[in-house]
Amino acid sequence: MAPSVTSKRASKRFSTFSGVPSLAASENTVNTSTSSTSNDPRLQEIKEWTQGFDRLESKRLQQQRYHPTPEKSDNLSKLALGAKVERALGRRMTDQDALMKVRPKLLDEKAAMGRSVSTAS
Repeated sequence: MAPSVTSKRASKRFSTFSGVPSLAASENTVNTSTSSTSNDPRLQEIKEWTQGFDRLESKRLQQQRYHPTPEKSDNLSKLALGAKVERALGRRMTDQDALMKVRPKLLDEKAAMGRSVSTAS
């Protein structure tokens, strides 16, 4: 049985995260009349996007798509993780060598003051 277009219920789907009405497409939002969807530009834009995505999807190309086995995808993810770690370590270890700098001898102000006071008297 199809949902009623002129439903007397004003129910909305609310987000559990923010408590705001959701814009997710449901049977009610997809099957509503054009007069009610033309009022809300957000719903109209979502409908246009979904129609565009449906046009882009090609069933013939979907059948040709490569689907790796779980073992193969597991191996690929391990290789990718290893490559990420190697890159991170490479960035971390480059130009990190400590250099010992020769520091200038600091003047001992107290000793200098003591000598100048003793030479002045």
